Amino acid sequence: MLRLILAEDSVLLRAGLVEVLTRSGHEVIAAVGDARALREAVAAERPDAVVTDVRMPPDFRDEGLQAALELRSVDVSLPVLVLSQYVATAYATQLFTGGSAAGLGYLLKDRVGEVDEFLDALERVAGGQTVIDPEVVRVLLSQRPAADRPLGRLTPREREVLALMAEGFNNQAVAARLFVTEAAVVKHASSIFMKLDLDPTEGNRRVLAVLAHLRGADTP
Repeated sequence: MLRLILAEDSVLLRAGLVEVLTRSGHEVIAAVGDARALREAVAAERPDAVVTDVRMPPDFRDEGLQAALELRSVDVSLPVLVLSQYVATAYATQLFTGGSAAGLGYLLKDRVGEVDEFLDALERVAGGQTVIDPEVVRVLLSQRPAADRPLGRLTPREREVLALMAEGFNNQAVAARLFVTEAAVVKHASSIFMKLDLDPTEGNRRVLAVLAHLRGADTP
């Protein structure tokens, strides 16, 4: 069971999320409607994880995202799952490039309708993994890089592996989705790390590979 704080300005969606989370065995210790209340609730309750919308009152721009970044700057170990109405790669990039990506997730609100996927993503984020919505990954990967830049060196299969890594799947899960052996995934992942010039001794290489992609490693 996770002790959760939920921030969502839509009363109906907030109530629906509370119902889904409660039925799944989690405890929603606070459900708020704006970024200020989110900050106050986290300071008072010290939750296991936070789920927040990007756009919140008063301006309905990126108040929820900024609150998430602020909370993580105070406590980098606080798991945060950010929900967005639209595919906004700029939001994803800002979220994942501010520091450690462990325990961070970015999902489209449409994914909430797929209850099992939503709960799986939340639980993986709470467990310290990095989760990015597959539609966001698809949009990022559709921007084909030049062949002489790091991401342009990846083969089509390596790009598939990187996409699934970006969604937070481990080697076993990637292998199952691509119908290959786990050993093949390890080989592809090693090639990805090499082509993206990632130091094998530097931190979590999976996260670094995802961040290399989100930072636009292809840009001049």
